[in-house]
Amino acid sequence: MATKMQMADMRFVDGYGPDTQKVAVLEKPFHMSIRRAEIPIPAEDEVRIRIKWVGICGSDLEAYRGTRAPEFITTPARLGHEVSGIIDMVGEKVKGLRVGAHVACRYVWGAFAQYIVCKPFNVIALPDDFPMLDISPIEVLPGILHAAELGQIQQAKNVLIMGQGVSGLIMTQVVHLFSPKCLAVTDLSETKLALARKYGATHTYLLPDKNARTMDYAGKDFPDGFDVVIPCLLEGDGIVDAIDAAAMCARVVMYGCIGVCNTPVDFFKAHRKRLEFYFTEPRRDIDMRRFFDEGVRLVTEGLVNTSEMITHTFPLDEIDEAFRLRNAQQKDAIHIVIDCEENRSVRANEDYRF
Repeated sequence: MATKMQMADMRFVDGYGPDTQKVAVLEKPFHMSIRRAEIPIPAEDEVRIRIKWVGICGSDLEAYRGTRAPEFITTPARLGHEVSGIIDMVGEKVKGLRVGAHVACRYVWGAFAQYIVCKPFNVIALPDDFPMLDISPIEVLPGILHAAELGQIQQAKNVLIMGQGVSGLIMTQVVHLFSPKCLAVTDLSETKLALARKYGATHTYLLPDKNARTMDYAGKDFPDGFDVVIPCLLEGDGIVDAIDAAAMCARVVMYGCIGVCNTPVDFFKAHRKRLEFYFTEPRRDIDMRRFFDEGVRLVTEGLVNTSEMITHTFPLDEIDEAFRLRNAQQKDAIHIVIDCEENRSVRANEDYRF
């Protein structure tokens, strides 16, 4: 059975002390608070990570809004899983990881904190001189690489990526490396589309609102639809637009659309088009580790840029404000990352890369 997302152990306390830390808690929908908890001690087969940066993912936003309770999460709850940090303690049975190593994490939930413990399976080391702020988005790359493979992207195929948030922009860079015939992307923000063009998109379409139909804008260039459609949207309703945009016998690779779908889905249309649907979380642990390794290599070798899409950072104490900004979906806010060490905020276009 494949490893599932693990909630990092945490024991809350009432007082302050040298062995306590700050932890962000979703008390109820739309309200984050800061509590105190014990700094955990790793078991013999675990490592402890002093957390530096944690990105706010779409799954965090779904929990924040309360739209996936109770089957996904119940409050009070801890969020956060796009982690970069430094190993500061290693269990005696752990091999291959050292104190002081700069790492990214995957499948660790509840990481908006100053320290977590986890298994070595969840950790991958990076060069010590690689900017730590740029590490946390690496967590999305295993699913993105799997999506590109599932799409069987080749030089004769036209590919559509719906949405250019942080995952969509990384997806665009990865799919570009698969050399499709055409790579079309959509978004509501011209700023994001400009980045997409830089990253290899051949066709970009600025949609007026989230209810716009992609083919009303892309149909003139691609009247038969797309051979591969990859929704990188939060909203579940994106599956309806994906089916409309797909060509006959196309593959629809569901990276996004994790939100609730409020629009009826015409599965008869999918049937008539002979569509194939795929979902991107790797089923086998060996594949997750393979994609994790490949993702790190793409980023550290400069083939995938994770830094340009990080537009805002906030200290852990201001996480509620950070989530409000993420929820507002302002067009200049692409990726928002929480600094679990510093008590300062960084707004768009400031350089803060440690």
